[in-house]
Amino acid sequence: MELPPILPNLTTPELGDLVRAKTLLENPGFTARLAGKLGKPIERGFKLLPSGWQGIVNKAAKASLTTALSAAVTTMGSKQPRRASERFHKMLVGASGGLGGLFGLASLPVELPVSTTIMLRSIADIARSEGHDIRSPLTRMSCLEVFALGSKSSVDDAAEGSYWAVRAALAKAVSEAATYLAEKTVIEESAPALLRLVTAIAGRFGVVVSEQAAAKAVPIIGAAGGATINVLFMAHFQDMARGHFIVRRLEAKYGTQLIREVYESIAIPV
Repeated sequence: MELPPILPNLTTPELGDLVRAKTLLENPGFTARLAGKLGKPIERGFKLLPSGWQGIVNKAAKASLTTALSAAVTTMGSKQPRRASERFHKMLVGASGGLGGLFGLASLPVELPVSTTIMLRSIADIARSEGHDIRSPLTRMSCLEVFALGSKSSVDDAAEGSYWAVRAALAKAVSEAATYLAEKTVIEESAPALLRLVTAIAGRFGVVVSEQAAAKAVPIIGAAGGATINVLFMAHFQDMARGHFIVRRLEAKYGTQLIREVYESIAIPV
């Protein structure tokens, strides 16, 4: 891995954090994790899914993000930074995946909102461990933003799938949703600002959910595989959250332009 020269304002530990963030955010993606762990080609699972499955997945993905939004706009804990409980959240989401694996795609509309909400709690936990105030509307919407990250697949253009491109595409929706939350004492989930953000994230989140559904469609995987897939699903977004909130922590100190320049100068193995 080639490191950029240390800039005057960026300390060696902070540079190391940024290297870690880029390594996490630019990883091969969820499909590669599944293939490496289960040894089952996702293409086989796609062929086994029933007709009309994409509509089910898209609807479930959007509904799960709406449920997660409801959790995001309520109090998610204190501001005090502490170590994130990543293993505990993996256990919870693994249990929900085990139940979902027993019933296949039919369970997705019920199981996905549960697992997505658990993941949001873990994402918020990671944000707090990186020093962010999870009572802040912007931090809460940034937690939701994590679900749009790391959806690399064969349908993604390399540039459009990059971390900074995804953030740029969502920037206006995240800002508008955060402003809405900051100005309201009573929150309506159907508010246009919130719906725009959920819709924008759902398109990318649905890519990863489709890969998850395809893996669970392989009959021999069963309930045990469903739990494994959900743990990998959780680990994927925990990594996205860790990288994202490291970057945001450094941006808060040094500004977006400097951190992006250093980030893009870091060479990581492909």
